[in-house]
This record gives sequence, C-alpha cells and structure tokens, in this order.
Amino acid sequence: MRWKWFSAVTCFLFSLTNAKAELPWPQFRGPDGQGISNATGLPLRWDESTNIVWKTPVIGVGWSSPVVADGKIWLTSATEVAASEAERLAKGTNPAGMKLEVAHTITLWVSEVDLSTGKLLRKIKLADVDAPQAIHPLNSYASPTPVLAEGRLYCHFGDYGTFCLDTTEGKVLWQKRIRIEHAVGPGSSPLLFEDLLVLTCDGMDAQYILALHAADGTKAWQTDRPPLRTDVPDFRKSFSTPLLINIHGEDQLVIPGSQWCVAYAPRTGKEIWRVDHGRGFSLAPRPVYDGQHVYICTGFMRPELVAIRPDGHGDVTETHVDWKKSKQIPNSPSPLVYGQRIYTINDSGIAQCFDTTSGNQLWKKRIGGKFSASPLYADRRIYLCSREGRTTVIAAGDEYQELAQNDLEGQLMASPVVAEGDLLLRTDTHLYRISDDDRSEK
Repeated sequence: MRWKWFSAVTCFLFSLTNAKAELPWPQFRGPDGQGISNATGLPLRWDESTNIVWKTPVIGVGWSSPVVADGKIWLTSATEVAASEAERLAKGTNPAGMKLEVAHTITLWVSEVDLSTGKLLRKIKLADVDAPQAIHPLNSYASPTPVLAEGRLYCHFGDYGTFCLDTTEGKVLWQKRIRIEHAVGPGSSPLLFEDLLVLTCDGMDAQYILALHAADGTKAWQTDRPPLRTDVPDFRKSFSTPLLINIHGEDQLVIPGSQWCVAYAPRTGKEIWRVDHGRGFSLAPRPVYDGQHVYICTGFMRPELVAIRPDGHGDVTETHVDWKKSKQIPNSPSPLVYGQRIYTINDSGIAQCFDTTSGNQLWKKRIGGKFSASPLYADRRIYLCSREGRTTVIAAGDEYQELAQNDLEGQLMASPVVAEGDLLLRTDTHLYRISDDDRSEK
C-alpha cells in the first residue's frame, strides 16, 4: 500500500481530527515519530493469562520496536556467539571504565510475523558480523527500530550494517556498512524522507549526519556536526533519532547531539538553525514537536528538558530557547507532548507533566521501576513500560491518575506499538498482541 509521509505537525493534527482512520506504524514511535496513536478502545488491563490475543517467541535479542503495515509485523534482532575470555578482557570496558557486553560474532535477523495470528512467517538472515563492537549492558545489538515504506524495510544496526529489504520477496536489495565507534553500541533509528534514508552518526571518532539514496544505498549528502568543546571521545557520542517537522512550508530534520541540537534541510543537509544546549552527551531521546516548540532532552551530565522555537536561522541559542527544566529529566525515554502538556518518565521511574507554554510543572510522581522505553499516548491515556515488564497506564491530564498496572514476564525495553486498536509489546523473549476482553482469547 502506498501512503504519504506526513510532516510531524500534519500527522499530529490528523490524529486529533480523524479518529477512525488508524495509520500504519512504520517507524520508531509511530506515524509521526512522537508516540501518538489515534486509535481508541486500547486495552487497559492485562497479564500473562488475560487479554493476550497471542504471544510469539522472538528470535535472539533486540530492543528495537516492531513496525507494522498491511497486516504484517517486522522486527529486527541479533543472535550471538559468546566471546572468549581474552576477547572479554580486551574489549570489556569503554574509555570511561564502564563494563561492556562482548560477543565473538553476531548474526543479524529480520522476522516477519502475521498480525492476526502471531505466526512467524519468515526469518530472514541479513548478515554475520565478526568481532562486533562491545555494547552497554542495557543495550542490544539490534536497538535501532527499522523503517517500513512501500514494500521496503530499511534496517539499521549502526556500525554492524544498514540493509534495504524487499518485503514481498524477502531479499536484501542493498547493504552498506558505515564504520563508526559507538562505544556502547548503536541506538539511533533511521528516518525516511521521501527517497532519502537519514542516519545519525554521532560516534566517539566522528560526528555527522548522513543521507543515503533509498533506492540503492549510495550517499546523497553528508554534513558534519558543529564543533564540540570537549576532546574527551566519550563525551562526543550521541544516539538520538531525527524528527521531521515543517515550519512555514519548510521541512526540517531536528537532530540533537552532544552539545548541539541542529535542524537540517532534509534534501541537502544544509544547516538551518542550531542551539547550544550545554555539556550534555549520549543523547538518546527523540525530540518532539507541538506546533510551537521542539522539545529535547540533553543527555548525560545534567539532563534538561529544553523548549526551542524552531523558526530561526543560524545560532539561536540566545533568542529561541523559551524554557528549560533540569530535575528528574530522562536520559533514555523520549518525552511525549499532547495538547498543551508534555509528559516525561525518567530512567528511575519518576513521571512528570509540564505546561508547554510556561514550562511550569503540573505534577510529579514516582511510579517505580526502571525505564528505557518511550511512552505512548492513545485515547486520553499514557502507557509507560518499565524494564521489569510492568506497564503503568495513567490518564493524560493536569493531575496524576493511575488507571492500571499490568505485568508481563521478561523485560520491556522496546517502545510500545499500536496496531488495529491493539497493543504490541516486545519483551526480551516474546512479542505480544494485547486486546480488550471482546477480542482477546487465551
């Protein structure tokens, strides 16, 4: 099915005005990349024996989210051969002294699953990778979420490889390996703009944005990131996913990185504006946009939530930053903006709600658990998935109201997905389709 890629604002408004026409889920955080679904009737309560339509084992491990269109689910994963003791000693720490996970080899996979039945339709091997870079214990070898569009699946595994797959025949049409030193493994998901695949390449050794021709994987453009104040390699890396927005008819790719958040012209890679957000590095959250501000989280050091007006040109640090918040801001989960409210859940389980105009905090609540997955909005509810396998459902609004807590076996690191009015949740071992009482069966 051919469908048009909307800008973030168009998709946001569409979700408000056309509740019956549910869109596919083609990329990280859904149609507009911001974790918003226009579906209604999503399940509120579930467990391993209640409201589970099906539960399917997942091949290998991966923290990437599923993508969905035309009744098919696609997800990436990796299997590994354990490293030797010598390999673990040689590669088991990063320059900052952090302990890392090491593999001797990995195999990269794509799985196709039937949305109705949960049946595994195809398991497609993409590549074997010898001596892969080590990863953070909370990361995986398949963390970036793929992009699905017009019979093609674009899978990005950072340094381990980028692949274009024909979803009808299951054949790899092209592949490319972009060498970059992540230090803790890949994290940035790709973005498809028209006929360009845009990749964030913020490593310790180099920092740039790269656009490939989607048809054959050849380079369309490459733009270096702005200069950084630090010479420490570990402080130069980042992992944010681009967000496509449109300002007064002009498309922009907003891509935070270490020290800077930059907007680029997607067709050429030319810089439009930049904001110096400080000393933050290892930015993982995807930015969000509400028609007034772009909101970013600034990563490690002292994470801040920053509201930026994206209508400037050049360095707009002193003119277009309207407010900042610096307490209990997430390092990993992306924020969620809806209406005039922005919601966050930080890595330690503290949820907050802010007024988008003033930045005033409306409420704060410790809900418990550890969080990596980004939140989901649907039908006036917000779904928050913890690493411990618990999904807390709260009401969207100016006061904290918990509606339900739902537990599954295994870890929830991948962000939740909506398909045909149901939830898709990926744990470290299984993919679940969760529905309400009328549609689910044991």
